[in-house]
Amino acid sequence: MCAHILVAEDDTMQAELIRRLLLQEGHTPVVVHDGRAAIDEAKSRRPDLVVLDLMPPKVDGLGVCRVLRQDGDIPVLMLTARSTEDDLLLGLELGADDYMTKPYSPRELLARIRTVLRRTLRPADDSPVLRAGGITVDPARYEVTCDGLPVPCTPGEFAILHAMAAKPEQVFSRRQLLQHTRGHDRASTERAIDVHIMNLRKKIEAHPRRPVRLVTVFGVGYKLTGQPS
Repeated sequence: MCAHILVAEDDTMQAELIRRLLLQEGHTPVVVHDGRAAIDEAKSRRPDLVVLDLMPPKVDGLGVCRVLRQDGDIPVLMLTARSTEDDLLLGLELGADDYMTKPYSPRELLARIRTVLRRTLRPADDSPVLRAGGITVDPARYEVTCDGLPVPCTPGEFAILHAMAAKPEQVFSRRQLLQHTRGHDRASTERAIDVHIMNLRKKIEAHPRRPVRLVTVFGVGYKLTGQPS
């Protein structure tokens, strides 16, 4: 699986380490050292993945992530020396697909990159199109529509909808949904699932604060209803 990966890291030693790791994996890395350059490069040549430091100069990582989400659904793996849960959740709210804290092992970084790329570059061609509650999930095309309109999704959001559309009306606990997003990754928390659900509701619900498609089953988890709104 060879991919075009944009690395935005102001620490030149860290950036060079990541670049060499990606080359060894057969990827094509492009390295920039500030947020503005990351935005310009992403708009110029759409990468398959952005490895994004949280605090580059000129435009911080959250600002870069916000711009990338406005322009499309480029996967983002965020890197930071700050490890509070609030930082993690803020990154996810802005559309980051995964989040790693420094220092990290090279093997873990590559494993996270493989996981994100597997979701985005290797959809299962023989997987059926799933429909529930006005939502259509097409794994082969890696597309989601709501009432016929396209819905841009991060890999984590897509994984949640795919799992729930396969079993409409079934209630999924947060822990079960974690298995479909990041499994047992130490950076994942059940609160992160709540953030994904909140983001999805903004995209598929007419009134996100009063959801009728992606509903909460109090004390248990969430379900995707089988009937359109």
